[in-house]
Amino acid sequence: MRTRLIIALFLAIIMAPAAAQAAPPTWSPPSNLVTGLNQVWQHQEQTYNNGNLYAFRNYGWDQIMANRGYVNYCVRWDSTASVTVAQRDAIHASLARQHKKWMDELAGHNAWPYSDVPVRVVGWAVRNRAQLQWTDTSVAVYVNDIRENAPQCSVPCGRFFNQNGQYPNCPGGYARHYDQSLWLTDGFGGGAGGDWGQRMGREYFMNNINAANMTILLHEIGHTWGLDDFYDWTPTGVGGFLMKAGSAPGITEFDAWMLRDWWRHLKSRYGY
Repeated sequence: MRTRLIIALFLAIIMAPAAAQAAPPTWSPPSNLVTGLNQVWQHQEQTYNNGNLYAFRNYGWDQIMANRGYVNYCVRWDSTASVTVAQRDAIHASLARQHKKWMDELAGHNAWPYSDVPVRVVGWAVRNRAQLQWTDTSVAVYVNDIRENAPQCSVPCGRFFNQNGQYPNCPGGYARHYDQSLWLTDGFGGGAGGDWGQRMGREYFMNNINAANMTILLHEIGHTWGLDDFYDWTPTGVGGFLMKAGSAPGITEFDAWMLRDWWRHLKSRYGY
């Protein structure tokens, strides 16, 4: 019996999920990545916002700082499918897990102030209320409010539409505002992402809802934080990485340092 107990304890230890590796405390990228990182930052400065990257004030960084450490989401259910309570909760949990993968690359790094950045889903947008198979009021529900030929949450509640961070006409007030949308569309191929949130196929998301790395979502979240695409060039000395679509399934060391480079350049605007 004692031998079995020891074996069981050993198996529990080796099979437990690995804790996220702590981010380096200072700006100290590996020497083989320095040239590529410098090239990426220079390219972003030259091409973003008509050459004025720093004037834009709705990066994911701005949203988190305005909220003091969390992000609110609306789910745009651009689909004819119904959603059960279990599916709703699984969508929320999957989104939070994937978002955390990026945030873990910042925790403890270079005065980043948050060890955790919770994801809160505060609303669902749908064409027909009957598609949502729950009656609780844990999230606001917006019915048949159509924009871009898809359901959306209330404009007065969206940061994309209210970038001063004030929501005087939002039902539910600041607590029900949303910073980003998770836009899930029937039959949509690939993905899109920006300060407004992330979009991908509803089928892709649901089929990968328990995946360790939901590659398209991770890539599009990267765009929300300012990371670029690399369709027509590759930084010197770098192989596959998440933001070069199709070349890596998850966040690589280079992706993590690109994210930290954004914080290095923007943190002074928040007093760090």
